Amino acid sequence: MTKILYYILILAMFSSCQIGKDYVRPTVAMPQEFRGNNALQQSKDSTLLPWKSFFTDPALQNIIDNVLQRNYDMKMALNTIQINDEYLKESKTAWLPSVSAGIGTSRNYYSDNSLNGVNGFNLSNTIGTKRIEDYTLNAGLSWEIDIWGKVKNQKKAMLNEWLQSLEVRKVLQTRLIASAASSYYTLLMLDEQLAIARKNLALSDNTVKLIRVQFENGEATALALQQAEVQYKSTQAIIPDLEQEKFIQENALNVLMGNNPDKIALSEIKANFIAPQQLTSGVPASLMSNRPDVRQKEFELRAASARIGVAQAGLYPALNITASGGLNSFQSSNWLNIPGSLFGTLAGGLTEPIFNKRKLKTAFNVSKIAYEQKTEEFRKTVLQATKEVSDAMVKVEKLKEKITITTSKNDLLQTAINNAGLLFTNGQANYLEVILVEQNLIENELNLSSLKRQEALAYIEFYRALGGGQ
Repeated sequence: MTKILYYILILAMFSSCQIGKDYVRPTVAMPQEFRGNNALQQSKDSTLLPWKSFFTDPALQNIIDNVLQRNYDMKMALNTIQINDEYLKESKTAWLPSVSAGIGTSRNYYSDNSLNGVNGFNLSNTIGTKRIEDYTLNAGLSWEIDIWGKVKNQKKAMLNEWLQSLEVRKVLQTRLIASAASSYYTLLMLDEQLAIARKNLALSDNTVKLIRVQFENGEATALALQQAEVQYKSTQAIIPDLEQEKFIQENALNVLMGNNPDKIALSEIKANFIAPQQLTSGVPASLMSNRPDVRQKEFELRAASARIGVAQAGLYPALNITASGGLNSFQSSNWLNIPGSLFGTLAGGLTEPIFNKRKLKTAFNVSKIAYEQKTEEFRKTVLQATKEVSDAMVKVEKLKEKITITTSKNDLLQTAINNAGLLFTNGQANYLEVILVEQNLIENELNLSSLKRQEALAYIEFYRALGGGQ
């Protein structure tokens, strides 16, 4: 017994010689700054704003809260985290021995021609009966010593898969926040465009009435009246399209919140989106710690690295210790007699896989290939993240320029509308000039509203590309 324990102790010392390499982050070529970094405030501080500091509209905050609490994708992501949490708890106890207990009884009847029958050793003469009974109450233990760090690497893999599922939830949360905000600002734009269309419809109606009076007095032709009425109908036709888009957008946002289709309450103050002053692009390297999808890929890579150690350990000998003990008797009357019914066994074995149809070697090679694959996925994700930040910044910059130009154009058209009305009334401008100015005005105002929405979405995309706040 002492020798067995001595050998076990020596073999257990091999656990200090664990196989498998420690994880090292792959090298990733990162630029010193984002291309187009002059578009926004620069800072080396990579801290992200919480989403409630970025989206300050109370109506939008209420929508986002509902999305995060009720969205079905978010609930499924939380279930995935719980599943991985259970596997993680299991991995933490993988180094412990397996213990089992059982109770059993059996009765064997031998034929006369069997080895123990009348024509054999005639066991019945010894025990006085032709049957043999057996009563057992036992507990057993099985323990694989983690010589090569197999269990340790399994635990690492499970831990990183659990952390990866947390990052998946953060990726989803960031995407849901961005989607909710985008839908909200789209609704605000549609609401504003409806107001623009109705205002211009009233303007066009006044033009029709004015030309009709002139037509009735013989001062305008039927063609002039018809052209004015066509412009009125063209403006009128915009309204049903906008109402339809708004209706569908409200339904989509309700589904995002896990609600049945219904009207969405918008902010009473239809202010344009204003980005927080402290929003900065930081440096490209900050994406490693800020972007949840980058962190997700790195945790996947860490898990793949640990899986190499698990697969490699399968190629080496496994040390197993088994023990069992309990009470055993062939008579129920003295089954629980102690110490007479006590029994026990202790065994240790070292098993080296020799031929297993190349399954172990294949598993090891596949784990190394999988690690290389995850490495390239990680690098690709980082590169894509850098591109998204750069794209978002140039969108913000160029949209600001377009909004400035379109606003200036809108001011000119507003002046032109007033002048056209006065000139037409005094006979110094024809009806085509009035209609053309009205058409240009509504198109420009709708375009300006759309550009403001695009600017809001560009800021939202920029915030998401940086990693989004929790």
